[in-house]
Amino acid sequence: ALITAPAAAQDMKIALVVKSLGNGFFDAAAKGAQEAAREIGGIEVIYTGPTAATAEGQIEIINSLIAQQVNAIAISANDPDALVPALKRAMDRGITVISWDSGVAQEGRQLHLNPSDTGLIGETIIKLAADYLPEGGDVAILSASSTATNQNAWIEAAKKVLPEKFPKINLVATVYGDDDAVKSTNEAKGLIASHPNLKAIIAPTTVGVVAAAQVVTDENLIGKINVTGLALPSEFKKFIDNGASQAVALWNPIDLGYSAVYLSHQLASGKAKAEPGAKLSIGKVGEITLDDTNSAAMAAPFQFDKSNIEEFSKIY
Repeated sequence: ALITAPAAAQDMKIALVVKSLGNGFFDAAAKGAQEAAREIGGIEVIYTGPTAATAEGQIEIINSLIAQQVNAIAISANDPDALVPALKRAMDRGITVISWDSGVAQEGRQLHLNPSDTGLIGETIIKLAADYLPEGGDVAILSASSTATNQNAWIEAAKKVLPEKFPKINLVATVYGDDDAVKSTNEAKGLIASHPNLKAIIAPTTVGVVAAAQVVTDENLIGKINVTGLALPSEFKKFIDNGASQAVALWNPIDLGYSAVYLSHQLASGKAKAEPGAKLSIGKVGEITLDDTNSAAMAAPFQFDKSNIEEFSKIY
């Protein structure tokens, strides 16, 4: 008998929409997306995003993808709510919509893939500072934008574990650098100026963590202030090498892009359905189980320090 593949699985167009182009983290995710497309076959990945990380920029792109009649949109959102009307329009046209990395409100997508578990990330970013502060001390958080869904959730989770697990760590301030290098630099300088006893700056954003480490380097504060948080190994290697940072962490963006395309394909081809309790394959990365908001976590953040930064900096 002649076995033909279902039409839906052939020549599927999956758009990987990122917060902004020219960001190493998202370029690495695009690599993983292409890897999944090759592995599955019959998929064209459209890698796109605005030049600046705004909701408006992403809405324009979503509208253009609807016009191109893509089969699926997998988006890392600049705003959880502003994108909902455009993404609802996409779903009304039969386009599969998932969010990954940074979420969209539930009514604007079929499922959301978190890079990791919110509680685990919140605890990890504090632990990265606490591990190198046996006596405790003042720490501050330098975040991205004040509306970034994921950043805010991690910061809340971090604050929650402080009293019971890290009683000697004193969080003195949270500031926002908007994932802009200049603004993040100024915010880091401001933290250092206003908090003379600051022992660590925690930046759960790849742009902010580099800016803060550069400030600590430039102001000759290596050994006095430890910079940590979520960092891209390739961008951050020099600060582990020079001692401005002891350790940082991050999930693997290559796996994230891979998983986003894998899940988009599963849903768009009708192989899987997004509903609470559903178990979905993410290929070589493993399996996820959707919670009651149709969300799931990919994996725990991975720590980089002097022992492994060299090896990982060559990958992403």
